[in-house]
Amino acid sequence: MNIFIHLSEIIIPLTIFLVIGCGMAAKVKVYESFLNGAKDGLKIAVDIVPTLIGLMVAVGVLRASGFFELLGALLSPITEKAGLPAQLIPLIIVKLFSSSAATGLVLDIFKTNGPDSYAGLIASILTSCTETVFYTMSVYFLAAKVTKTRYTLTGALLATLAGTVASVVLAGMMS
Repeated sequence: MNIFIHLSEIIIPLTIFLVIGCGMAAKVKVYESFLNGAKDGLKIAVDIVPTLIGLMVAVGVLRASGFFELLGALLSPITEKAGLPAQLIPLIIVKLFSSSAATGLVLDIFKTNGPDSYAGLIASILTSCTETVFYTMSVYFLAAKVTKTRYTLTGALLATLAGTVASVVLAGMMS
């Protein structure tokens, strides 16, 4: 077990030295390449900040307005029959946009029901097996200048549905 601890302590410095060594062996100006990559990264960050702010504001407004709770109440007759508590509907929707906002909702579920409750188990599994679809698409596609997304949204939403179903099934098996 100690070997894994020591290995984990040296793996990052070893990787850095390996990259620098390979670059020098290939006669690449490593430091200049690093600086160019850092400049490009900052340009991309500046380009995506408005999108991030827009997503965060939209999620904040919808959460503060009570829209998510209303939607959960409207859909609860259907979701309760499928084994999905109504209080998790806002979590599923928010997770599509913001992981940090979803974490706040998970903490609220933990405070209300406890982390070992059925709802807490589903929330834990759900947040770890679903993705922030709209955030990821907007940020990464914007950064990579992708304009034709084809079936990305459909596939991502189907994967989220599969993760949600798996969360309900796995939590049911554990409780």
